[in-house]
Amino acid sequence: MIVIPPITDRKIRFALVGCGRIANNHFGALEKHADRAELIDVCDIDPAALKAAVERTGARGHASLTDMLAQTDADIVILTTPSGLHPTQSIECSEAGFHVMTEKPMATRWEDGLEMVKAADKAKKHLFVVKQNRRNATLQLLKRAMQEKRFGRIYMVNVNVFWTRPQEYYDAAGWRGTWEFDGGAFMNQASHYVDLLDWLIGPVESVQAYTATLARNIEVEDTGTVSVKWRSGALGSMNVTMLTYPKNLEGSITILGEKGSVRVGGVAVNEIQHWEFSEPHAMDEEIKDASYATTSVYGFGHPLYYDNVIKTMRGEATPETDGREGLKSLELLIAMYLSARDGRRVSLPLDY
Repeated sequence: MIVIPPITDRKIRFALVGCGRIANNHFGALEKHADRAELIDVCDIDPAALKAAVERTGARGHASLTDMLAQTDADIVILTTPSGLHPTQSIECSEAGFHVMTEKPMATRWEDGLEMVKAADKAKKHLFVVKQNRRNATLQLLKRAMQEKRFGRIYMVNVNVFWTRPQEYYDAAGWRGTWEFDGGAFMNQASHYVDLLDWLIGPVESVQAYTATLARNIEVEDTGTVSVKWRSGALGSMNVTMLTYPKNLEGSITILGEKGSVRVGGVAVNEIQHWEFSEPHAMDEEIKDASYATTSVYGFGHPLYYDNVIKTMRGEATPETDGREGLKSLELLIAMYLSARDGRRVSLPLDY
């Protein structure tokens, strides 16, 4: 475990690179923690995006990451850039002596993810991987039910991500829909749902996947399905498409066990739609309060994720999702792509 002197006499200082779509969630989260954190630098190669970020946050603007690292006195650098850029940027930040917080997925290649963890370890710095969906109230309640072993033995698990991304979405940025910088429906849009397979259910034994590019003019898949076998013996599947007509329809997980059945659905696992166990528990009273309305598939977990990062830097907590935890879902993703490419079942852990 990395032992880092806590910061208790001032606010935790953040710098952010990549002022695009998801950056606004980070700006909003930091604004909610203004008593303990501050954003002091932002960076983007797009002058318009950089200007908008500077105007919103009041942070200093930089046109390149290297220049920003040379000038900033931030503690943590946030990476909200295209996924394929995360490895080189994360390693550069670690080697320059900064902690790193990277958006999902942490990398698009397995080897790159490993190198990111090694670089942070060598620099004795934290590598935080954003998994904000874990912090949503519905999934926190489900996680507690799993920890209390209320299901007994798990028999079957099904995850659905039925969303839509029109061609204009991919055309809006050249990196979207590419293997090098983005990854497909599994890697990008559904990566938080892939994370649930291990975080909630446990270690996966093997996967068998199919992917297809059915309607979008992109390099990667817009649709896919995967069969999953867990080491516990449980079986399940995950179905993903970005072609749902006419708008985002469902992001759900259903768990069927020996002593319980649960379905968390809605557009983005924001509604507990079925909750039934053989034995009552005090947490059952929290079901109605856990469900929430959402206008965004991102949910409301970013501020809660930041709370853990800030507490970790202050010496009050340990990281909920560090680089090694991030590798678990990356390994699952790579196994799915290998299976789809080669037409075979892929066992985990991967050879490395």
